[in-house]
Amino acid sequence: GLFSLTLDSLVYSLQFFAEIKPSNSMEYIAAAVVIVGIWIGSWFLLKRDTNFAKPLHILLGGVLIFGLVGADSAVGAGMRGHYFRPAPVGATFESAINKSGFAARADGKRHLVLIMVESLGMPKDNQAMSDKLFAYYNDSMIKARYEVSQGSSLYYNSTTSGEVRELCGRWGDYYELLETDDPKVLDCLPAQLAKKGYATQAMHSFKAPFFKRATWYPKIGFQKREFAADLEQRGAEWCGGVFAGACDRHVPKMLAENLKQAKQPTFQYWLTLNTHLPVPTEQNLDTGNCEKVSVALARDYPMICRQFSIFDDIDKALIAEITASDFPEADILLVGDHMPPFFDRHHRSQFDPERVPWLYLKAKNSQPKG
Repeated sequence: GLFSLTLDSLVYSLQFFAEIKPSNSMEYIAAAVVIVGIWIGSWFLLKRDTNFAKPLHILLGGVLIFGLVGADSAVGAGMRGHYFRPAPVGATFESAINKSGFAARADGKRHLVLIMVESLGMPKDNQAMSDKLFAYYNDSMIKARYEVSQGSSLYYNSTTSGEVRELCGRWGDYYELLETDDPKVLDCLPAQLAKKGYATQAMHSFKAPFFKRATWYPKIGFQKREFAADLEQRGAEWCGGVFAGACDRHVPKMLAENLKQAKQPTFQYWLTLNTHLPVPTEQNLDTGNCEKVSVALARDYPMICRQFSIFDDIDKALIAEITASDFPEADILLVGDHMPPFFDRHHRSQFDPERVPWLYLKAKNSQPKG
């Protein structure tokens, strides 16, 4: 449920389970301990006489069970969000690509950079989070070089659905891309830009086989792909977590290198990784001292604070590259894939359950592309 897997998706995804490391998360370890405790307790308790002495006790037990389930469902109804849901038939389509006008800038005069940020949700009635979101881009060096705009977009389902939303301009998931050779279905933004003479490159900080991105990325038009092993070979450090891979904070330098070395206009896509839940306190993620990010978030929402610590590192590393004098002209769009699927209401209720934020940096001046 947390990772939006239907029964079919769960069975299909069993092949990927060897790629993740639940033992890197104290939350998963604690859950495992609780489950084992329930098994042990059940083994002994179920040996006891389980017959109710009176029919009234059966009725009371049923009322308590269904009453608690109903109350839990009612309380959580407003914060489940679209992370669990496919788009309904006829749902109005939205994407950051469309709303920002990003794709319309593909005239061969500049590079285009799309960054999908794992679990970047839209703050809801939380001033500390709203103040932190995209705060580093309110900078004189950024504003001197880019027109800055931001907004929010509707989302449905999980990360791969977010990728299909932004890259292919429709609601859907990656299964349909694996199972078809229909050029209409595969005519996504990378393929469209390749037809216009753009080099198309994708980067992802996790492993290539996961969700078969190594298979469907080229099908939708990505000519070059770099995954965790490639990024680490280029100098990225390893960062831990349940989804351990390359450290996102080291990728902006490589992204910039790709564009500086480009011989033609380039579409560079990057899907980040390290803010995938649950976010541990260390494992080279620079999340151990969260008070430096926000005292309020560290006190009241520690895992959100750890996420923002990683967002901060990504933003600072990216800004250092895109404001450098030798960084070629490029439009840059950052967008979240889905709200972070926190299990507890305390954290989950801090996010808009239906929308994700985006930030668009539109290049002002004409500069050499490579």
